[in-house]
Amino acid sequence: MKVLVVGASRGTGAAVVAELARRGHLVTAFARSAGRDGQGHEEVRYVAGDVLDPDELRKAMVGQDAVAVTLGIPDNPFRVRLTRRASSPLDIRSRGTRAVIDAMIEHGVPRLVVQSTYGIGETYAQLPISLKLFFTLAIRPQVKDQERQEQLVRESSLAWTIVRPVLLNDEPTTSPAHVGMDDRVPTMSVSRRQVAEVTADELESGERAGRVLSVSAPAMRSRSTSATRSSRRPHGDQRA
Repeated sequence: MKVLVVGASRGTGAAVVAELARRGHLVTAFARSAGRDGQGHEEVRYVAGDVLDPDELRKAMVGQDAVAVTLGIPDNPFRVRLTRRASSPLDIRSRGTRAVIDAMIEHGVPRLVVQSTYGIGETYAQLPISLKLFFTLAIRPQVKDQERQEQLVRESSLAWTIVRPVLLNDEPTTSPAHVGMDDRVPTMSVSRRQVAEVTADELESGERAGRVLSVSAPAMRSRSTSATRSSRRPHGDQRA
């Protein structure tokens, strides 16, 4: 499958590129700084471009089968809130996603997976109070923009899926993520690798098109449970 990843230079976008390449897909990594850091994969096509430039985006879209959007603002959110400035436009998610949708429709690309954030829309009610304060006081403009982004995706004619991860980290876990459609999550942390795996799964299958997925790390097994299970093992059993 030929997949265009928009916002691919760092974070979850870079993780999605790596996961798709590992699975053998033909990946085009599209970002303003794509491939400039020397950390690229030989089998990936890197295209430096601005998602808000229609011509650059159209060229990257030619021949694609699916698109993953992982747009975001990498700057410190408190600094952005105070200065109202960032290295990317504060509405990059909605404007960029609108541009992607238009280009996909123009070139007949049907499948779209978009990374949003757990806490947007109805999932806000499930956040702990500390994160509710963070969403309200620190990243309100970004939240509003992601709400617009999700609305654009939902209103499009594409076969879309929205992926809402909880707080992201870079832990090299091998555990599969918890993926739900009931707005509830067992933990408030997830690795970018886990989100990349979910994104790749959705691009490949398309079985949950038109759905919004909440993604987190799975619930941790309690120590007491582990100890109980260990105590039930036969004497001398040394399995880890």
